[in-house]
Amino acid sequence: MEAKMVLEVEKVNKYFHDPVTIQVLKDVSLSIAKGEFVSITGKSGCGKSTLLYILSTMDTDYEGELRIDGEPTRQATKARLAHLRNEKIGFVFQFHYLLNEFSVLHNVMLPGLKLGKKSKAEVEHDAMERLKELEIGDQALKGAHQISGGQKQRVAIARAMINDPLIIMGDEPTGNLDSRNSDIVFDIFQRIAQEHQRSLLMVTHDEDLAKRTDRIIEMDDGRVVS
Repeated sequence: MEAKMVLEVEKVNKYFHDPVTIQVLKDVSLSIAKGEFVSITGKSGCGKSTLLYILSTMDTDYEGELRIDGEPTRQATKARLAHLRNEKIGFVFQFHYLLNEFSVLHNVMLPGLKLGKKSKAEVEHDAMERLKELEIGDQALKGAHQISGGQKQRVAIARAMINDPLIIMGDEPTGNLDSRNSDIVFDIFQRIAQEHQRSLLMVTHDEDLAKRTDRIIEMDDGRVVS
């Protein structure tokens, strides 16, 4: 049986016009299967984060095609893309972007409340389960500003998982953490891929972490080189 493709990219080209035109992505094609944990590596400025921005459907100004769960996204309306993002993609960034005025639990609930598929009580229950799974259930009622950096990143992962997305994308998700917390976050990602059968795509500078993923996509000068 062929693996289901969660994300497919065909011949993506991206240009920046400021003030001269520079091509930052050149004929990028790749696909990611369900449950696969993939890392994107390459030198600074090679186009990794630009590519991730396109894959996340945030940037629609490019040539080529991007399909998420088989659905072409190029011609989709802004509203459809926003829904697709919220339902099928989870995000974990280098900085956790938690809202300090809310509790840990409420931060995790936000994308679920926005999607609106479940009642507030159901979303709260799901959020609590995610926090327990990541071993920070005891921090749920604290303010987001009251917990440590490593805990904040785990809260960000719980938030990314709340809508049961098909794929979680991380932009240097361990970039701000010490080696112990980096390992914890990596192990959580691995568990999400294996136990939840979710796909993970992580942009990272950390070669040791990249080597532990299922597959490395290496970029150089806007191209996928391996």
